[in-house]
Amino acid sequence: MRAQLLVAVTVVIACVAVSCQARNAEVAQHYGIGHAPTDSAIAAMNHDVSVEGAELPPGQGTVAEGAALYATQCAQCHGKNGEGVSPRLPALIGRDPKGEQFRFANDPTLVHTIGNYWPYATTLFDYIKRAMPLNAPGSLTDNETYALSAYLLAANAVISDTTTLDAISLQKVRMPYRDRFVPDDRKPTAH
Repeated sequence: MRAQLLVAVTVVIACVAVSCQARNAEVAQHYGIGHAPTDSAIAAMNHDVSVEGAELPPGQGTVAEGAALYATQCAQCHGKNGEGVSPRLPALIGRDPKGEQFRFANDPTLVHTIGNYWPYATTLFDYIKRAMPLNAPGSLTDNETYALSAYLLAANAVISDTTTLDAISLQKVRMPYRDRFVPDDRKPTAH
């Protein structure tokens, strides 16, 4: 009796599994969602810039060029003056005087901006290049990314508003609170 019950349960489970697989295939075909990425799409997004910045690409951009790009590419989400659209779209510009003592752990209401809570300028470039703008991530050229980085760093009083950024000058930018962060000393692993 027990063996018959086990066989019956196994048959029911197998039937449900086959039915679910067929239904999933039907749904995927019906909605046509997704596709396998092409090698070129992967290559376009597979570029990381480390804190040292050795992987920064050729190119350059000025603060003035970045200001114009910010107005067309960023302001609709982050605000005309980089103030953000709370709670989902963060502020990029502004340094709260209360945050100048780096009290973020004790006061979660303090606003995190590039100027008061970003440890490395090179990783700002990396983030903008890979993730922005939100509606077309990875679409900015290297020159546009240098220009936006220059504008955002100048707007946060990290660099002069006459600065032209390129791979060498960006590696030399020292963020105001860099020493407040704990270095990540993990070694890279193969995937």
